[in-house]
Amino acid sequence: MASNVYDDPIVKKVFEIYGSVIEEYKPIRNPDLMIDYLREKFKLLVKPRIVYITLAAFYNNRPVLFEGPPGTGKTEIGEAILTLWAGKSAFVLPCSENYDEYRVIGDFHPIIAMSKGFNEESFIPRPLLAALIMDTGVLIDEIRRSSEEFQNMLLDIIDKRRIIVPELKKVYRQRGTGFQIILTSNPEDIAQNELSDAFLRRVVRIKFSYPSLEEEIEILKLRLEDDINYIPLNLVKKMIEAVNSLRKTTMYKPGPSDTVSWATLAVKIAKAKNAKRVGVKELIESGEAVLIKNLEDEDIVRETLYRVFKE
Repeated sequence: MASNVYDDPIVKKVFEIYGSVIEEYKPIRNPDLMIDYLREKFKLLVKPRIVYITLAAFYNNRPVLFEGPPGTGKTEIGEAILTLWAGKSAFVLPCSENYDEYRVIGDFHPIIAMSKGFNEESFIPRPLLAALIMDTGVLIDEIRRSSEEFQNMLLDIIDKRRIIVPELKKVYRQRGTGFQIILTSNPEDIAQNELSDAFLRRVVRIKFSYPSLEEEIEILKLRLEDDINYIPLNLVKKMIEAVNSLRKTTMYKPGPSDTVSWATLAVKIAKAKNAKRVGVKELIESGEAVLIKNLEDEDIVRETLYRVFKE
């Protein structure tokens, strides 16, 4: 039987387990207002088209697929939009090959099930079921890392907005408009699985790309706030020149989040030295620490930093 009432033992259990970690806010569903909130509250510079298309999909009860290279803010932006839309903290599910329904919908506690059976008492609800019951958003991160079986399992949830727990003979249905789904994907990663045509037909796809020079400077200003003044503008531009070069030449492609980490570390080093400004030396030191992620890229990163900052 369909069950979504608060006297249902699974519903009660969901709120007991997850209620303390879900913060509530005033829902924001006006796209222009949401863009302002993303900037002011979450320190995120989000292209208006991303917000407009995402909210249009939500109004149509369709899931959204954010596609693009790593480090372009897909996960962070998706979680923030879902949170603002629902007015509640969103759940984030980081996918892997061994993800299955038991990890995201629910499972039975083995010891309790052995003594009391496979019933409501031994059932442990997981985040996807919890998001549907609590009417909040869920971000499924790196969907291409999941198996075909996991993706197929999501199709019924995406289409019917329901989750079936056959062992309990229960069906839980979407009870409001807060339960929306954003998926993220890096299609350029050859080590991941392909998404089926059936899956892609059900989602609204939004492409992410690296920011322009002006946008990346604005991102640094948002994240570092007053600390950005420690780095002269000409050196900020050289930093972005360096990361743009590395995005084309290295295995690890630094995203805007790496640029922010680099700038933050450079400022911390300068402050530790009691310097009034960040200099080239601090930028090279911190750049090597932040941007070298594997041995294959080590020489390229060092050569790029010395080339850009010695010009």
